[in-house]
Amino acid sequence: MSVSSFDHAERTTTSPQASASKSQYFSAKLSMSDDTLETSTNGRYRDDGHMATNTHEFRDNDADEYGEHEPEMEGNEFDHNRARIRGNGFGGGLRRRKGGDSQSVYRKVDSGGDPSDNMIQSHNYEPDESEVWRAYVAQQHFRNRGQWWTTGKKKSFKRWLLTFLIGVIQAFIAFSCNICTKNLSKLKFDTVYSLLQASAHSSDESSAAATAGDDLFQGDSNGDQTGNADGTDAGATASSSFGGSAFLAYIFYQTLFAAIASLFVYLEPVSGGSGIPEIKCFLNGIDLPRVVRIKTLICKVVGVTFSVAAGLPVGKEGPMVHSGAVVAACISQGRTKFWGVDTSFSKFSDFRNDREKRDFVACGAAAGVTSAFGAPIGGVLFSLEEGASYWSTKLTWRAFFCSMITLGTLFTFKNFDTFWGQANIEKLFSFGEFNSLSGDASNFSIWELSLFIIIGCLGGLIGAVFNAANEHLTIWRMKRVNISKNRRFIEVILVSIMVSTVSFLMPYIWNRCTELPTDMQDWSNQEKNLVDALVPFRCVAGKEYNEVASLVLTDADTAIKQLFHFRENGQDDTSTFSSGALFLFFVPYITMATIVYGIAVPSGLFVPSLLAGAAFGRLCGHLLHKLDHTNGTFADSGTYALMGAAAVLGGMARMTISLTVILLEATGDMQYVLPLMLTLMAARFTGNVFNEGLYDIHIKLKNIPFLEPEVPTIAEKYEIVAGQVMSTEVKCLRPVERAGVVYDLLRSCSHGSFPIVDTFSGGTLYGTASRSMLCTLLQRRAFGEPDALADYDEHELGPRRLSPLVQWDTIERVYPKYPTIDDVNMRTGDRNSWLDLRPYANTVPYTVNETASIQRTYRLFRTLGLRFLCVVNHNNQVVGIITRKDLLPESLSDSLMRGRNAHMTNNEHHNIMT
Repeated sequence: MSVSSFDHAERTTTSPQASASKSQYFSAKLSMSDDTLETSTNGRYRDDGHMATNTHEFRDNDADEYGEHEPEMEGNEFDHNRARIRGNGFGGGLRRRKGGDSQSVYRKVDSGGDPSDNMIQSHNYEPDESEVWRAYVAQQHFRNRGQWWTTGKKKSFKRWLLTFLIGVIQAFIAFSCNICTKNLSKLKFDTVYSLLQASAHSSDESSAAATAGDDLFQGDSNGDQTGNADGTDAGATASSSFGGSAFLAYIFYQTLFAAIASLFVYLEPVSGGSGIPEIKCFLNGIDLPRVVRIKTLICKVVGVTFSVAAGLPVGKEGPMVHSGAVVAACISQGRTKFWGVDTSFSKFSDFRNDREKRDFVACGAAAGVTSAFGAPIGGVLFSLEEGASYWSTKLTWRAFFCSMITLGTLFTFKNFDTFWGQANIEKLFSFGEFNSLSGDASNFSIWELSLFIIIGCLGGLIGAVFNAANEHLTIWRMKRVNISKNRRFIEVILVSIMVSTVSFLMPYIWNRCTELPTDMQDWSNQEKNLVDALVPFRCVAGKEYNEVASLVLTDADTAIKQLFHFRENGQDDTSTFSSGALFLFFVPYITMATIVYGIAVPSGLFVPSLLAGAAFGRLCGHLLHKLDHTNGTFADSGTYALMGAAAVLGGMARMTISLTVILLEATGDMQYVLPLMLTLMAARFTGNVFNEGLYDIHIKLKNIPFLEPEVPTIAEKYEIVAGQVMSTEVKCLRPVERAGVVYDLLRSCSHGSFPIVDTFSGGTLYGTASRSMLCTLLQRRAFGEPDALADYDEHELGPRRLSPLVQWDTIERVYPKYPTIDDVNMRTGDRNSWLDLRPYANTVPYTVNETASIQRTYRLFRTLGLRFLCVVNHNNQVVGIITRKDLLPESLSDSLMRGRNAHMTNNEHHNIMT
């Protein structure tokens, strides 16, 4: 339950009296009289039960953006800094700008409206322990008496069954996405390669090359051959279509695929980007609009298929995490409303609540990582380390089970041709099979661990630069590009043309043909297949290859395997990729990745980081061998490529535990445990010196009130209590209230929950009532006659009930599409009817005393996943409300300035903020 629709969509300023009270730990009181309930904000109930306020309210104009226009304040209670912080949507009901997307800053809904789908709200992980809820639980217990197959066992069986289905469906989605991406890339490179061969050789040679097939895809990791199935001359067809220009064909396919990917983001803006920041926020307790809907899933999966085929420096891993989360959310709820078609059914209605939905989404995120890397343990740890904010032992087992089913399904699909035989070992590991090159000894020396730490530090520095550059670029996009869907689409086209041009020019700049390795007697089949995949860009096919083209004009997975597995141990002059080629590839590629991350296409961060890092690590290994004059002192360059990939990815994402296990499972070689641990820790420590991880940066850029696990530093540094950070603008109700009063209150504000105070016991807290419950009661006209309590204002009510009882399962059946105030038709004759809230009130809300430290308050709020927290005094009278936005570092700093330290200078204020 939320006190506002993020918990305060309407933010009002306090009167001078209230400000003076807040400066003394905000010890506001509810001053009670026989017939009035007066709050510290000069708002009170009059004799007719209506709320009267003397406060000055401000709302943001829909035409203004946060940070550009500050709300006007009366008096000197608020300075401009405070107005900016309070008005940027941290705590209120929020919506996105029209024409914007998920990259835009979320905006606050005018308080006169009702919460809608476009508004950000907090999740409600705790059920309302009301009388109707207790009656529902008692009925369940009564039905289970003397039965073995109880409701609890049925629910547990359904939960495991749904988890199984999530794993199977996510594996099928990932497998289909990979197949489609490979076929689209094959179509593109077949045409481009044929044109390149035609321009590099005579007509006879080009015809022979076309007849022999496309060397670009021959002998890939799966042993696929990609010649033309119909036997047609691809070069002749391409020449007639693109005028014989390989460059035009390349740009055409790249831009076409990128445009298709962007069109799906145009249809559903939330499907753009990685999706991991949004899932992190969802699991943190923030209900972002449309993040886990079926339309988002379709646009995400199809979009990332085309964006990867477009040759952009993006990956499928982040979108697969988002895909798994959406699959889990949709399957667990047993209902969906897709493009106006209601497909709801009631078999799994037990899981239609925020807590169950959150746990299923955590399992889906683990399944997404598993389907992307083939790393089930890493998927569980990723969901624990990077995703879920609330974890339990039972959830660990469920996530493990979901990852296991996902991996088993993928393994079945990949080895369907040998279902009853032995599987191909290369299909077990995403990065190919790693083996020891020197028998029983490791591929590295113990003293080289220090070099791996240095590579980790350099990778952390590269990641910090990447994050800082992308942050500034994202800020510019939010101001100039993201304000319009059309601008975002045009940006994708321009960026795609730029990336295609640079990618095609890089092999031309290198303009050197290298002979294919010939002495491969000791090489494995995997290495020989990778040699066949080297690209003969304007070179003699079958004899020579272009080093840069072999990394650019191929799919990223093949390029990563080439950097990892081609031997270069320093004992001879054999070198598949030279220093110049690696440098020429690394700098433009990571620069393009910085630009691309954030455009309107589904895109992941893992693959471009791994590929750029592998090139960087192999460059370091190659240079070390050159310094050693090929004496074989250092480990082979493939080992340094693996460390470089881990370092750059760790420097960008700042993951340690889960990334170590993911890389180990993707390589299948335990000898790299310690080197990877040291490299990733060094990368994390180095990157944290300069900035945060890229996912955290994007969460803050979107102004999403994400609560970190640790208490903010300012709370540890200064003495702050709950009374200083709470909001005193509380809208209260009585246990029995006029229907018209409730209706007007819901119309006048967008608060998500309302404290119920007992006027006959000095204004003590009786309970809380959620907005959804109040709207349901009004819609069902669950109120008594107007003259049932003629003397309620003068006499205590007693235990009798006044209105028809609505069952708890009736109220919760429509989750999450509760009725809104717009769905209520309030008749004139019903306005004076009495609405008895006592059976529906949550009589045990979480509360905290106004003198409680902010550390205790933060831990209570964050650990339990609350939407709001009532602040009471020693008489159990409500004096304020604490919501999610009130616990953010910016709000704590602002509260500290407004309270005990209002006398501080601007310099001291700056020191607090930093």
